[in-house]
Amino acid sequence: MHMYNILVVDDEKEITDAIEVYLKNQNYHVFKAYNGQEALEIFEKEEIHLILMDIMMPKLDGTSATIKIREQSTVPIIMLSAKSEDMDKIWGLNIGADDYITKPFNPMELLARINSNLRRYTSYSNVKEDKENVIKIGGIELNDESKEVLVDGEGVKVTPLEYKILYLLMNHPNRVFSIEEIYEKVWKEPAYNPDTVTVHIRRIREKIEINPKEPKYLKVVWGIGYKFEQ
Repeated sequence: MHMYNILVVDDEKEITDAIEVYLKNQNYHVFKAYNGQEALEIFEKEEIHLILMDIMMPKLDGTSATIKIREQSTVPIIMLSAKSEDMDKIWGLNIGADDYITKPFNPMELLARINSNLRRYTSYSNVKEDKENVIKIGGIELNDESKEVLVDGEGVKVTPLEYKILYLLMNHPNRVFSIEEIYEKVWKEPAYNPDTVTVHIRRIREKIEINPKEPKYLKVVWGIGYKFEQ
C-alpha cells in the first residue's frame, strides 16, 4: 500500500491528536499544524497528498491558507468546521476546497471522505502511475521507465542529474522548490554547493525551452527558487 502523507490543520490539539490516531491506524503518515501559517510551511517542505483544513484558526485562517495553497497545487483539501450552514460550505468549495465536513464528525465518515478524495486525486493527477510512468506537461514528456525526455515529440539528451532535477520539478508542477531543497533531494546530501543547481537549471532550459531566456516551463521565483509551471 502506498504511504500517503496527510496534513491535519486545526488549532485544537485534541482534535489533531485524535485524527492522527484514526489515520495512523489506516497506515497514513500524518503531519500536524495548528494554524494556517504552520500549514503553509509544512506544505512547502513535505510532499503532501491531502489536507484536512480547519477554518477558524489564529495567525492565518483556513480559507486564507487554502487560497494560497491553490495558487500552486491541486492537492485535495477537506475543510473542517463547526459551522454547518450551506453558505459556509459553498464558500469553502468556491475558494478551492474539494470537500467539507462539519464537527463533530464520525471518524468512519472522515476516513471514507479521505479515501474517496485520494482515489480521485491519484487517478486524475498522478500521471506517473499511468501510461508506463509517463509525466506529460505541455510539450514536455518524461518517461521514468525508460528515463527519456521528449520535447514536442523529439528526444533530447540529458545527464542523470539533469533528469533527476527535471523529474523532481515535473512530479510537483507549480510547486516552488528552493535551490537548497533541490540539491538535497537530488544529490541526497546536505546542500554544500547549492550554486551548482543553477548551472544545471540553465542547461536544462537550453534543452527544453524554445527561448531559454524567457522560459515557458522551468521558471524562477525570485528570492525563493524554481518551479515547473503547468
